[in-house]
Amino acid sequence: MTEPTPDSSAPTDGGKVPAEATTASDGAVFDTIDPALKVVSIEIEVAASASEIFELVADPARQPEWDGNDNLGTAAAGQRPTGVGTSFITILTKGVDRENHIVDFEEGRLIAWKPSEVGGEPFGQKWAWEVTATGDRSSLVRHTYDWTELRDLQRLPRAQSTKSENLLASVERLKALAER
Repeated sequence: MTEPTPDSSAPTDGGKVPAEATTASDGAVFDTIDPALKVVSIEIEVAASASEIFELVADPARQPEWDGNDNLGTAAAGQRPTGVGTSFITILTKGVDRENHIVDFEEGRLIAWKPSEVGGEPFGQKWAWEVTATGDRSSLVRHTYDWTELRDLQRLPRAQSTKSENLLASVERLKALAER
């Protein structure tokens, strides 16, 4: 297994907001958090073609198979995004529907989405996947979680608890699927 790249944004203090700051009701607490703590990214080498890996990521029906957060329950088949401005719906393990808005897309190489309630505006987190071919049957896979635009205090604890280990779990599951 290839080791994840060093996560220079890893908090040294756990990345927690001081208790007194979490009482703010207007979301100003987000401005007190170091922006470097709001982006987590890892990358590993996978022995599979970029197109095979990308299909596993871009097909919402396949996403629960590799989700390292154990957060995705199901997604209906036939929702594969083909560009920015499209969306897909997943059902979380707790039974809640999430609409995922595609905000970055390059077929076979890059896909990123921002979740929201169905029909709503994105919450402010972005999940991104970049796949770069490094050979015929090898690719570099980078997975990034970015919550720099998050302003919802109820979502803050979950955002802060998403670390490189969570992302690595997803990429390792994806790697196992792709390398079969």
